[in-house]
Amino acid sequence: MQKLKNIKDFLNEDDGMGTVEVILIIVVLVGLVIIFKGRITEIVERLFDKISSQTDSI
Repeated sequence: MQKLKNIKDFLNEDDGMGTVEVILIIVVLVGLVIIFKGRITEIVERLFDKISSQTDSI
């Protein structure tokens, strides 16, 4: 009887849902980075250029 209860408890357990959700979010974020890689690179380069030009004036 105890084994049957353990099997039911195992099947009803949903601890893995959080892991699946996190993995799906990571996959979506990686996909967005791949799609917009060029645009992200331009923005980062502009930011670093601006930072370095402003530090030169200090």
